[in-house]
Amino acid sequence: MMTRRHSLLLVGVLLTFSAAGLTPQRDVRAGSASLPDRMTDRQFWNLITELSEPDGSFRSDNLLSNEIYLQYVIPDLVGAARTRRAYLGVGPEQNFTYIAALRPRIVFIVDVRRGNLQLHLLYKALFELSANRAEFVGRLFAKPKPHGLTSTSTAEEIFEAYAKVDTSDALYQQYLLDVQHHLLKKRKLPLGADDLKGIEYVYFAFYWHGPVIQYWSSTAGRGFRDAPTYVDLMIANDGQGRNRSYLATEENFRSIKDLHARNLFVPVVGNFAGPKALRAVGRYLRARDTFVSAFYLSNVEQYLSRDGRWHAFCNNVATLPLDGTSMFIRSVRNGMYGRGVGLDSVLGNMATEVKSCTALP
Repeated sequence: MMTRRHSLLLVGVLLTFSAAGLTPQRDVRAGSASLPDRMTDRQFWNLITELSEPDGSFRSDNLLSNEIYLQYVIPDLVGAARTRRAYLGVGPEQNFTYIAALRPRIVFIVDVRRGNLQLHLLYKALFELSANRAEFVGRLFAKPKPHGLTSTSTAEEIFEAYAKVDTSDALYQQYLLDVQHHLLKKRKLPLGADDLKGIEYVYFAFYWHGPVIQYWSSTAGRGFRDAPTYVDLMIANDGQGRNRSYLATEENFRSIKDLHARNLFVPVVGNFAGPKALRAVGRYLRARDTFVSAFYLSNVEQYLSRDGRWHAFCNNVATLPLDGTSMFIRSVRNGMYGRGVGLDSVLGNMATEVKSCTALP
């Protein structure tokens, strides 16, 4: 059950809502298409292109989360949101953990930076090339797979084993070629030189810093500060002693791998307050009678509010197909769960909150 501290009424994060009387839209249309079980490579790339806006910027590369408590909201999330719907999110790998909990039928990751799309294309290749978690971790950090890891190994055991083996320059070069070949030749994605350079940039950061990479590690992070490492995030728990990270179990890992294999994990370039991306995602889902299960926002709203664009974002959200179980997942700084680095996570009811927006256009 959600508590009061999980509500959206957080000082300094959200605007005061008015009562505009907006109701969630089902918008079921006669002859509407059904959500595909998979997409072809061409359909996948065309959808990315059709939904995306021009490249934007952010203060950091945002190669991984700095939200050490991101799992704490999952027990309430799985009790409030429905599975087998659409998941929306922003940013890097924390989405995988929420997706593993909700098991959506389709995923859209909408981020203002094309660098985030390039990050998720790297992940797409690595998921599809890796048979299991242990192999995936080796490919992600360019390390030879240690002996003794099995399908029942815990995330902690996997990372402890990899800590004992050296990073391999030769493996990095081979794995980079594997990624490029997979995306260009097997998937036949028409990636230009800039996207290939972006993917290589991201992959080099994981190779160079290894499993102790953290939010501020890359050059565009503007220096080093305290933040959880990749290991910290993968071996964390939900506050009740259960590790729910996407690398906690083979089942969690396979749930993400399967979405990628069927081209149903769609990275999109778009500003939350922009004129196209979120609204286009909404039209796609409404035409296929598919509701939003959850929308992970990170702390994007604080930037939108600072720039006077929060209301435009709220109106964009109002065009998504929502019902009373569609949930926002937010990241906030308030020391709710404990001292130390990292953001806390809270829930908000999407259908209730968009009542603050004006009527649908």
